[in-house]
Amino acid sequence: MATDYDAPRKTDEEQGEESIEELKARRHDKNSGKVDEDETEAAESFELPGADLSHEELAVEVKPRQDDEFTCMSCFLVHHRSQLADEKKLICKDCI
Repeated sequence: MATDYDAPRKTDEEQGEESIEELKARRHDKNSGKVDEDETEAAESFELPGADLSHEELAVEVKPRQDDEFTCMSCFLVHHRSQLADEKKLICKDCI
């Protein structure tokens, strides 16, 4: 957008008054508060191109905690023993 640097500038008060008048005018507009589109309908109709994954299943192998791992009592993530910061409290280095 081009800017006319020779045009007189408005003060902050003038800009504030102008925006207040615009808001008052929009307040009386009957359609100003209505939502154009329902978000849930829009989300249901949205599809990624070429990505019909409705028949796919997620297959992840879950392994139990190993002997050289611990569960942090602060963030509850499983870490390797090298990340152990407090052995008594079982806190990882990221949570200290």
